[in-house]
Amino acid sequence: QPNLFAHWTLLESKPRIGGKYIRMKKKYIKLLIAPDFSVTLFQRKMTYYIDKLCNCKAVWLSLLAALFCLPALAQTSPWNDPAEMKRVESNIEKYRKGDASITVLDKKGKPVANAMVVIQQQTHEFLFGCNLFVLHQLSTPELNRKYESAFTRLFNFATLPFYWRELEPEHGDLRFKEGSTFMWRRPPPDELIKWCKAHGILPKGHQLLYVKRKFMPDWINPRDSNTLIALAAKRMTQLAERYGKDVPIWDAVNEDIARRKNPAQWDEVPEDFLAWAFQKADSLFPKTSTLLINDETKTSHDSTQQYVDVVKGLIDRNIRVDGIGIQFHMLKPKEFLSGRYFPPDRMHNAYEQLESLGKPIWITEITIPSKGQNGFRDQAAIVSNIYKLWFSEPRMKGITWWNLGDGTAFGSENNFLGGILDSAMNPKPAYKVLDQLINHDWKTSLTLKTDAGGKISFRGFHGKYSVRVLINGKRKGEDYSFELPSGEKLSEATLRL
Repeated sequence: QPNLFAHWTLLESKPRIGGKYIRMKKKYIKLLIAPDFSVTLFQRKMTYYIDKLCNCKAVWLSLLAALFCLPALAQTSPWNDPAEMKRVESNIEKYRKGDASITVLDKKGKPVANAMVVIQQQTHEFLFGCNLFVLHQLSTPELNRKYESAFTRLFNFATLPFYWRELEPEHGDLRFKEGSTFMWRRPPPDELIKWCKAHGILPKGHQLLYVKRKFMPDWINPRDSNTLIALAAKRMTQLAERYGKDVPIWDAVNEDIARRKNPAQWDEVPEDFLAWAFQKADSLFPKTSTLLINDETKTSHDSTQQYVDVVKGLIDRNIRVDGIGIQFHMLKPKEFLSGRYFPPDRMHNAYEQLESLGKPIWITEITIPSKGQNGFRDQAAIVSNIYKLWFSEPRMKGITWWNLGDGTAFGSENNFLGGILDSAMNPKPAYKVLDQLINHDWKTSLTLKTDAGGKISFRGFHGKYSVRVLINGKRKGEDYSFELPSGEKLSEATLRL
């Protein structure tokens, strides 16, 4: 079973009991029974064969216990390790929650004892997002309605496409305005920002500069780096002037380490391109903006030290970098669930390395396939594991799923069925997992009674709350607003009825 942590043995023939050796075609499991005794096991129709036995009673007892527990052992992976699960849960409690105190007073300023206070979290401070690349672009009004409904139910954060190729298809022909020529997965930014404002969603721009040839305009000469820099400066100036106030977060440069590894697929740029780009963006965008460096999955998780060195090089030169973006397009779900591909300790260690630079980290793009046998189930299991891990990381600021629905990805990426909605925009199990986490498990909802001093105390997830006071079962006054932000040791409020 490919989703199991262990690999079962495939034998050429039934083994001899008591023999010292069995011929095998593929991998096998060695199970340590005693310090100097191991057995190789094979499962077929719940029957287990053993390639090596001894007469020691203690070993036989240990062997029986091992065989009894083997199905559970085989199905465990690092993601189900109790120590890992405890670490994640403890970090979520430590880093995603804060302490709060609310005092209820009457009109005369006296404490109101024994009042019931209903506390309901309304929004998250943490940013849960998705790209918004196909807003209003699906084939029917019903599909568009379902897309928007699914988006707003989960997410408070949206990545907007600012790909140069489609934003300026001809030199000087800018597709900023609502009603611009239709291009699939590239709605005009004005239209997207208007929608985000109407729905209380924070927009992020992707990206200022991404000089991979297939995403660059045809009218730009890929081998003229001097002209490219002049055009890039003009482009960033236009984006800063039009969107600097409305879009507070940007991927300033996308996949520059990937560019260095395979420059043939990219337009030529000067040697110090990355530093120049961040310095230019810093000079153009508000100081309140967040400028991220963003790079691919392998860079972030396999070549982490190189990523650290590149960012540190910018920081050491006093070049502004406000955060580190991490992609996670993970296309081997069976291997992942088994713990052989991106195990949790490897992911956590990579994030610790990046966090050592003192900058916030962001998961900027996520693809998890749902194709194949048990694909929906596996996708949901992976989503549960990775979101919990990411939410537990101390410096993590936001997590962005990439394509919300099947059929909305770029080109052949659609073959992986990496949406958390199907092609009819109906929720898959992975969507329901996120709904449970974001809207239930990670939202605080409490009803508490004030003490003799009119006070209640609680610990809740960071975000904005509504507070309602009931006396003798009747509501007193209007609902109050209360904020529990990160970075404060204790958030306090006084409510006057």
